Amino acid sequence: MVRSSSLSPVRLFSVVAVVAVSAVFAGPALAARTHAAGAAVKVTASEFKFVLSTKTVAAGSVTFTVTNKGKLPHDFKIGGKVTPLIAPGKTAKLVVTLKKGSDAYLCTVPGHAAAGMKGTLKVT
Repeated sequence: MVRSSSLSPVRLFSVVAVVAVSAVFAGPALAARTHAAGAAVKVTASEFKFVLSTKTVAAGSVTFTVTNKGKLPHDFKIGGKVTPLIAPGKTAKLVVTLKKGSDAYLCTVPGHAAAGMKGTLKVT
């Protein structure tokens, strides 16, 4: 004997209603998570400087996307964390939680900070 697996109109309506209600309540929660992810800062490294997409960020989680446009390897250190050494043409991400105030950043490759690869980010 073969059974039909179709839903009755009442059951189908119930399933659609549950999905719709779930979407209404889940939408704001998902948006809040996206917003709570924090700031994103693009960093371009080259000899011998960093260029940040912004000089000020809100306190909390900040994701730095560091691209090495130079010809030498560089890294990026801020908030007690540092990227791995980034080869020319490559990119690395660094997620740091920053508090209000200011945070110094620099390249830890010997001589690079002294040559200009350093700065300060304002955290509001």
